[in-house]
Amino acid sequence: MMGEALELFDQNPSTGDIFSEVLEGLSIRNKRLPPKFFYDRRGSLLFDEITKLPEYYLTRSEVAILEENKGEIASIVGHEACVVEYGSGASTKIRILLEGLKPSAYVPVDISRDHLMNSSAQIAVDYPNVSVFPTCADYTERFRLPAQVDGLRPIAFFPGSSIGNFEPNRASEFIDNVRNLVGRNGLFLIGVDTKKDATTLNAAYNDTRGVTESFNLNMLRHLNERIGTNFDLDGFKHFAAYNQELGCVQMHLESKQKQQVLLDNYVFDFDIGERIHTESSYKYTTEEFLAMAYKVGFKCQSSWTDDKNYFNVFLLVATG
Repeated sequence: MMGEALELFDQNPSTGDIFSEVLEGLSIRNKRLPPKFFYDRRGSLLFDEITKLPEYYLTRSEVAILEENKGEIASIVGHEACVVEYGSGASTKIRILLEGLKPSAYVPVDISRDHLMNSSAQIAVDYPNVSVFPTCADYTERFRLPAQVDGLRPIAFFPGSSIGNFEPNRASEFIDNVRNLVGRNGLFLIGVDTKKDATTLNAAYNDTRGVTESFNLNMLRHLNERIGTNFDLDGFKHFAAYNQELGCVQMHLESKQKQQVLLDNYVFDFDIGERIHTESSYKYTTEEFLAMAYKVGFKCQSSWTDDKNYFNVFLLVATG
C-alpha cells in the first residue's frame, strides 16, 4: 500500500473563453449553452437536491448497484489498484468504491482546482491508507496520470450516466481516450442510463417540486453574475422531453415572451417559444453501449443492473 499522500498534479488545463462560448452559442439559429455552466455553487447544490428526488431514479439505482456488487468488483480488480475518477467529488459513489476495492491510490480528475483540492483533502483524511493524487485537467480530453501511480492497475470510474451528456460521436472519442489512459488490461467502471418508457424519463427531468427547473434557470443567473448578461429569469421556463428518435432527453430554456438579451455590445432577440438547448442526456441499450465500447478496444468483463433494468453499471477491460 502507498498511503498517506496528498499531492496535486496540475496539468494547467485551459478553462476556455466563457464570453466567446456564450457569444457563439447565442448567435446561432438554434441557440445553445454548454451544460458546464450549470455548476456554480448554487447549481451544484441544486443538482445534489435533484439526485434525492423520488422521480430521479438514476442516482438511487446506481448507488444500490455499487453497494450490492462492490465485493465482486473488488475481486475482479484485485490488489494494487489505482482508481481514476473522471469528475472529482466526495460523494457516496466514490466512497463505496474506495471502501470495496481498498486501492493503493486514488486519482480524482477535475478542471476546477479549488473544488478538486477541497474534495481530495476530505478523502485523504477519511481514507488515510489511500494515496490521493488530485489531477487538475480537462477530463474530456486526453491527460496524463501522475508518475507515482506507475505499476498500479488503473480502473477508470465515470458514474452518473455522465456519458449521456456527450453527443454519440464525442462519447465514442471519450471512451477511446479512457482506453488510451488505462492501457492494455486496464479497467473502466461506468454507469449508463437505459432506454425506457417516455413517462419515466420525462418525470425524471420534470420533477413535481420544480427543482430541475430551478437548476436549469440557474445557468442564466450564473452567466449574469459571471459575464454580465442580463437574462430575465422570469422570462424563461424549463422544458425537457424525451426524444425517442434520438434516444435522449433534451433540456431547454424556453422564452415566455419576445425579449432581448444583452452581452456587452451584442444584442440577442428571442421570440415567444424560442429555446436555448442546455443539455442532452442520451440513453443506451446494453447492446448499443457495448458496441460503442467494443469499437474502441474495450470488452465487457462484467455488468450489473437494478431490479427494473433502469440503470446499468459496466466493468470494461481494455483489449488493445
